[in-house]
Amino acid sequence: MKTASATMTKYLAVLALGWCSLAPVQAQTSASRIAWISPERIYNESKLAKLAEEKLKEEFKSREKAMAEMAGRLKSASEKLEKDAPALSEAERVKRQRDVFELDKEYQRRQREFREDVSQRTNEERQAISEKATRIIKQLASVEGFDIVLQDAVWASNRIDITEKVLSALDKDK
Repeated sequence: MKTASATMTKYLAVLALGWCSLAPVQAQTSASRIAWISPERIYNESKLAKLAEEKLKEEFKSREKAMAEMAGRLKSASEKLEKDAPALSEAERVKRQRDVFELDKEYQRRQREFREDVSQRTNEERQAISEKATRIIKQLASVEGFDIVLQDAVWASNRIDITEKVLSALDKDK
């Protein structure tokens, strides 16, 4: 019986040594490569982002000018009503107040529509940039052997930050 126990002990010892020798190999193959990018830098610093910003400014320039003119008319009408109110008849004062109120309501509506349109177009341009950046990030991850590329982190080391590489590739790709 002692021989079976001794043989079993030797077998377990050899098995344990085998596992111990495989552990470093297994640890090396399971180490993950992680990278991180800053989406805000992509949206703000890339040539594509700057071109999109200029494009949007040009696209909305006339509407922005019209909104500024309308704001000026509203301010002027409001100041004129305030100045003239003591000398106006009740009916004329009520009519002008209604006119100023309607102008203000129209201004608020147009301003809201303007903001919504600018926001929608900005999101469309960002989406286009995001799609190009995602393609580049996938290529970079494949070439450099990254297992995961993160974009939201509380903190990331400069060692794993690939934002510059993505910006360079985006600017070449534009």
